[in-house]
Amino acid sequence: MYVRKRRRPVSEINVVPYIDVMLVLLIIFMVTAPLISQGVKVDLPKASANPIEQEDTPPIIASVDVKGRYFLNVGEDQESPISEEELGAIVKAQLTKEPNTPVVVKGDGQVAYNEVIQLMVLLQQAGVPSVGLMTDPVE
Repeated sequence: MYVRKRRRPVSEINVVPYIDVMLVLLIIFMVTAPLISQGVKVDLPKASANPIEQEDTPPIIASVDVKGRYFLNVGEDQESPISEEELGAIVKAQLTKEPNTPVVVKGDGQVAYNEVIQLMVLLQQAGVPSVGLMTDPVE
């Protein structure tokens, strides 16, 4: 006759499932943390404001005037204002053709801070990785 040995209960905690859950949570936080960031990403200068070096491709210059109208240096009529949708579509198309094209914001000195931020948000939604701010040199 077959006699079964009685097993003794294991008094250790199995930590493998806890480690698995912890790693899954870590991955979830690592993926979602960049998506939660608020504000507009701006690459701030690391040194005093020296003129930027001229590159092969001319930069896209997005301008906002005192009245809050948007302008681009890309397209046929660069002197007439464009809508937010047009600005986003043109910038997105230009970056699709030339992904390394720098983008610069040129805001009037009297324009409200909110208007410049709204322009930068539009550029960010169009897929611009970083935005520069254009200034006049101090004499």
